[in-house]
Amino acid sequence: MARFELKLPKMGESVAEATITNWLKEVGDKIEADEAVLEIATDKVDSEVPSEVSGILVEQLFGKDDLVQVGQAIAIIETEGGETAAPEAVNAVQETAAPAEVAEIEKTIESVKETVTSQDFSGSDKFFSPLVKNIAKEEGLSLNELENIAGSGKDGRVTKEDILKYVEARKSGAVQVPQAVETAPKVTVETPKAEAPKAVEPAVQKSQQAVPVSVNGADEIVEMDRMRKLISGYMTASVQTSAHVQSFIEVDVTNIVKWRDKVKTAFEKREGEKLTFTPIMMEAVAKALKDFPGMNISVDGDYIIKKKNINLGMAAALPNGNLIVPVIKNADQLNLVGMAKAVNDLGNRAKAGKLKPDDTQGGTYTVTNVGTFGSVFGTPIINQPQVGILALGAIRKVPAVIETPEGDFIGIRQKMFLSHSYDHRVVDGALGGSFVKRVAEYLEAFDVDRDF
Repeated sequence: MARFELKLPKMGESVAEATITNWLKEVGDKIEADEAVLEIATDKVDSEVPSEVSGILVEQLFGKDDLVQVGQAIAIIETEGGETAAPEAVNAVQETAAPAEVAEIEKTIESVKETVTSQDFSGSDKFFSPLVKNIAKEEGLSLNELENIAGSGKDGRVTKEDILKYVEARKSGAVQVPQAVETAPKVTVETPKAEAPKAVEPAVQKSQQAVPVSVNGADEIVEMDRMRKLISGYMTASVQTSAHVQSFIEVDVTNIVKWRDKVKTAFEKREGEKLTFTPIMMEAVAKALKDFPGMNISVDGDYIIKKKNINLGMAAALPNGNLIVPVIKNADQLNLVGMAKAVNDLGNRAKAGKLKPDDTQGGTYTVTNVGTFGSVFGTPIINQPQVGILALGAIRKVPAVIETPEGDFIGIRQKMFLSHSYDHRVVDGALGGSFVKRVAEYLEAFDVDRDF
């Protein structure tokens, strides 16, 4: 018999960790090659981890809700015959660590497996690992104390070393225990992890008490699912971070509607893809971003980061009512056919729950199609740490004044509104308005005789 280490696979260049949300296989279960063993979640996408081999699951190295780094072993699978596919996790530790260190690691693993009961610190917006929570519980730390510990981990997270240093200083009297603050009941929200810039952190801190909600016997109380909690955190953080301002412009897209009606059948026959209006709009946005690179930036504190690549996010509604934003990488390098294939691929995989973590990373500007639901225009919230988002309104037949050399007359035209939300901290009205006007100009100048 051989023992194989199942490791958290690489999920993209910008994804370094994931949270275990559910074990699909228990210890003792038989596993086939390529069969899903557990479900994981990054800050935006849920996915499954399949087994590379067939065998029996003999050990789960992490529990539900544990945070795991890419490349870390998460389970041990016993396979038939052959040499050991990978060294046993405990043996690997023993070969590289002293006995005292091994004992400390084993103690840590056991403490992580403990269930947090009376004090689970669920009232905090900050993320704390199960190990940190357990140490806080054992040392009698209050939620207020835990939230005030300066974290040295990624995104300011409190690590084991941080909390142990605090506990030591607390016992020696080197730090003053903060007084507990009475707060009104509040809803638990997971803090956004990687996308929000550093400037978000002070803005997200709870400076106001939550308004108590009155509940009677006829009301139904439903806990938000994980993704809805994340969306809630992202939206709140964005509003508190960016100074949102909007510009609106009406666009005549009659030529685009006529052209699509003329070529959509031939397009689908030749390319095997449906031709919607979205890739045409995305093509215009990508061109405008090349013309106005000041919209293709991010903000990090007092610094502006000018993005080299144009990566367009396309907001997509999921069947369960949640929202996700897959990203078209290097959108300015795609022709219309390539754009249509990218839009359809990401849209279809989003609806089927097949997006990979890297599919939602690296966006530099976002487009959302509110017209899908009949909305004429909207005021979308910026997808941090970007500085702009464009909402596409519904295309409608409307009476319009048409100018000709022979004079003006009234005719029926296909029109839509573009709603541009942008961050007034770094984007002034001249840039924000000029950008959306350029998108409109590209759409109105669409060549009805062009090939696809």
